[in-house]
Amino acid sequence: MADQTTNAWPANTGPADLISPGRKRAGFALMAAATLGLLAVIALEILYKSEVTTLGFETWRPIVYAYVLWGVALGVGQVLTRGEDGQRALFLLPALLFTIAMVIFPTLFGFYIALTDWNLSSFSGRKFNGLDNFWQMLADPYYRNALFNMVLYVLAVLVEYVIAFGLALLLNAQIRARKFFRVVFLLPLMLSPVAVSWMIGKSLMEYRFGPAATLARHLGWENPAFFSNPITARISIMVLDAWTFIPFMMIMLLAGLQAMSRDVLEAARVDGATTWQTFWQVTFPLMLPVSVTAMILRIIFKLKLADIIITVTSGGPGGATDSVSSFIYREYRDRSNVGYGTMLAMAYLVIIVVFVTWLLKFANRFVRNVN
Repeated sequence: MADQTTNAWPANTGPADLISPGRKRAGFALMAAATLGLLAVIALEILYKSEVTTLGFETWRPIVYAYVLWGVALGVGQVLTRGEDGQRALFLLPALLFTIAMVIFPTLFGFYIALTDWNLSSFSGRKFNGLDNFWQMLADPYYRNALFNMVLYVLAVLVEYVIAFGLALLLNAQIRARKFFRVVFLLPLMLSPVAVSWMIGKSLMEYRFGPAATLARHLGWENPAFFSNPITARISIMVLDAWTFIPFMMIMLLAGLQAMSRDVLEAARVDGATTWQTFWQVTFPLMLPVSVTAMILRIIFKLKLADIIITVTSGGPGGATDSVSSFIYREYRDRSNVGYGTMLAMAYLVIIVVFVTWLLKFANRFVRNVN
């Protein structure tokens, strides 16, 4: 009878364990050499573009070639060092290379541009200036004002959540024309923020002939200019943005309410709980995971707020309504200041990463403690 275990691997071994040490060393050496070569080409090009050395390339094309060769060497090295496991890893390699090329490299290049003095209206071109843009950013009162506005805009999400929850409860109740109202309340979400800006901010709230301004005059407001005063302008921007995105939170909360077990609510009523007690002690705690998810997604959208501000106020009056995104946009468009604008964008990116990471951890801890 033939031995059926002749081709079986020894106990506690796998395909990678059967690869010879020499082959593994060759694979690691190939990947290390390709990685060092790619880093050397990138470093040389950065030094050349920064005018630190005269040795370099006129274009970034050699880096593309080095990156392709690095990807090939990485794939070959995986096969040499891991055998069949390395062959399976080759299916993930295109996604890895694409992520590096489309996310990692542009981010690193953005940090490099942030360290340069580059104004498109200047004939001197791009020059390396170190941390000058960073110190200018710290002393920029308009950037600090934009950060302060972002704090206000993010805090407004709490009010939006309360309104969205109320609408979700209303549309979840047994009311007449419930399906019709669900479609009506979702209409703002179907519109582009730019369209909302023109329809409401530029037309409905126009201070001379707009219907909202006319109604305000009849109610006793002598000069209903919604965007001339910093406070009213901020509130108006919040209202426009909230009108557009409250339906987003509302539909998520409505889905959570409809997925909730009716038996729990019926048990609370049988125990004699009032409507308020049922909501506060049963419905609201059960809706916390959905609520936290809806608020986090809304905050992420809020951090990108720019289109409504750019279309309606252009950051005015005097930068009072600027978000960080709209301020960076105007730094590029109005002043053609690529180097400084990129420094602002990179700093904002770091702030967003840190804030969202903290927010996710806080949300998970909060939900665990409540439940």
